[in-house]
Parts: sequence; C-alpha cells; structure tokens
Amino acid sequence: MTNKIAFVFPGQGSQAVGMLSAIQDEPVVQQCLSEASEGLGYDMATLCSEGPADQLNSTEFTQPALLASSVAWWRLINEKSPLDVASVAGHSLGEYSALVC
Repeated sequence: MTNKIAFVFPGQGSQAVGMLSAIQDEPVVQQCLSEASEGLGYDMATLCSEGPADQLNSTEFTQPALLASSVAWWRLINEKSPLDVASVAGHSLGEYSALVC
C-alpha cells in the first residue's frame, strides 16, 4: 500500500511576522522569496521576517506573502523528501497556493 498525502494551504488571516523563521535560511526558500520580490518590487523576505505587522496585515501585502510562503514551504518539502501527493486544497486564498503548487 502506498501512503499518499494531501496538503491544505492556509488562507488570509494565518500570516504573522516571522512566519518563515524556521526555514528562512534554506536556499530554496530564499530563491522563492527572491522571485516574489522581483515580481512585486519589494523585499518579500524582509516583510515576512520583520514586518512591519501593519503592512503584512494589509491585504495587498498579505495575499502575495501567503502565496510566496506557501510555495516556499512546498518547494522545501519536495526538495527534502519528494512525496506522493494525492491532492491539494486551500482555504480561501489558499486555493491559489494549491493551484500553483
């Protein structure tokens, strides 16, 4: 029997300053945040790690930050231990993360 896994990505409201602190030094995470920063025109890594919280909680910043964070986690997990994923889903904004991943 093959063990399959499902991923559920979080929606808006789950953001927090420091939300990537456990993995922020991983090269694949840094690359993901760099890609987001380049496309958006601001430093996504700094926003996620240092805030300010008021900016991170503003919808125009929250949504790209959660998408970038979810994709960063996804890439890291798959780099470290590729999984046999049966399905992905997301709550609200997390649906976009699921679609990307």
